[in-house]
This record gives sequence, C-alpha cells and structure tokens, in this order.
Amino acid sequence: MFLFDSHAHLDDEKFNQDRDELIQKIKQEGIEKFISAGYSLEASQKAIELAKKYDYIYATCGISPNDIPQTEEELWKQVGQIEELAKSEKKVVAIGEIGLDYYWEKDETRKDLQRKAFIKQIEIANKLQLPIVIHTRDAIMDTIEILKSNEVNKKGVFHCCPQNRELIKEALKLGFYISFAGPITFKNSKNADEMIKLVPNDKILIETDSPYLAPEPVRGIRNDPRNVKYIANKIANVKEISLEQIAKMTYENACNIFGIKNL
Repeated sequence: MFLFDSHAHLDDEKFNQDRDELIQKIKQEGIEKFISAGYSLEASQKAIELAKKYDYIYATCGISPNDIPQTEEELWKQVGQIEELAKSEKKVVAIGEIGLDYYWEKDETRKDLQRKAFIKQIEIANKLQLPIVIHTRDAIMDTIEILKSNEVNKKGVFHCCPQNRELIKEALKLGFYISFAGPITFKNSKNADEMIKLVPNDKILIETDSPYLAPEPVRGIRNDPRNVKYIANKIANVKEISLEQIAKMTYENACNIFGIKNL
C-alpha cells in the first residue's frame, strides 16, 4: 500500500533537528510521495531544495495570504521571484499555497492586497500551465468569486479544505480537488462525515499539513507525513471501502492533478 501526502511543510523549523532522518523514515513507512508546500519566498526555496535532494518529494511555490509583505512593491518583487522559481525548477508541480485568509487580517487594505496577490498568482499558474493550491479561511465567498472571475486553466486543490458544505459544492462545480487533513479525525468535528461523502472518489486527496494539525490518535504532537494514514483510514471508514482502495485512489488523484508520473 502506497500513500501520497499532498501537502506538508518539511521545510518548517520544527524539523531542523531531524529532517533528513525523518524523511528516510517517511519513505520506509509507505509514504511513496509527498509534496513540500511553499507559502513564502523563503519556504518555497527550501521546498525546492528538498525536492531536488529526494526523488520522491515534490514542491509547490507561492506567497500565502498570511505571508504577504508589508508593501505592494515588495509583494510584486517576491511574486516575480516565485514565477522564476516555478519556471526554472521541474519539480515544482503547482503554484501555492495561495489564497485568502481573513481570520487574522482585519484591515481592508491588506485584504485587498491578498486578493490582488491571489489573482496575480493565478495568472502565473496559467502562464506556466500549473495547477494551484488554495488556502482559504474566513474568506469563502471572496475565494469562490475570484475563482469564478479568473479561470484557472489547470484547476487545483483546496488544501486542508474547510468543512463547509457550500464551499465544497462550489469548488467541485469549478473542477477543483478537495484535500482533507487532520481536522476530519477530530472528535469535535461534527460534520466531517457529511463533508467526506460530498466529495467524489476521483476528486479527493489526503494531506497532513505537517507539522500542524496532527490527526487523532496522535493529536497534539508534531505532525509529519507518516500520519497521513489516519486521514486515509477516516475516509475509508466513512466511504465504507478498504484503506487500500483509499490509498490507491488518493495516490492516483494526486498524481493526476500535479502531473506526476504514477507508479
């Protein structure tokens, strides 16, 4: 059984002490591939370094809404550098994570900058014929509106997708994949089963979002891609099919959306 963690942050400083040792363990435990996801210029560069070092790691690069610089001038400079990185590195499989996050940001000018950055990075993805990886939090309506107004040629993934019925329905209508992470396993996640059932088998992905959001039964510790099996197991139970089937379909789905050669 092979698993594909479609979104992890192995470049995070929480892995500085044992990163290479852990990556070897991840491979040994059946995580056949995983994506190290960029969220800032620096994180994107580190994700690419990991992808170049290990043949089973791939990278995304982008500026997330929570990592937008203080000035618009600096933002466009960094976005230009993201485009160059994605253009020059073959193991960059998507632009992301990008999107909107109004949870922390209350200033309307900064929200507007988030929207501009999101649209510009969609344009870069289209130019490079890459999918996008979307982060959205407390900004569902604006996220969907931007996607409806700005066609994404290669579509993409709602990563760590909020458990919101309307978001999932609209995302699926637009042709996007839905990626579930640790929160679907949490005991206080009341609508997880319903959300999982909404997503067709050919549009579902699994991820850890390491080192964050460790799933049950390891909640509260540093998360890593080995724990993606718990998310897969939750989906298997809800869909009433085997863990092996979930592993196979999510592996194939990840390869399809990210343009990665299957086994």
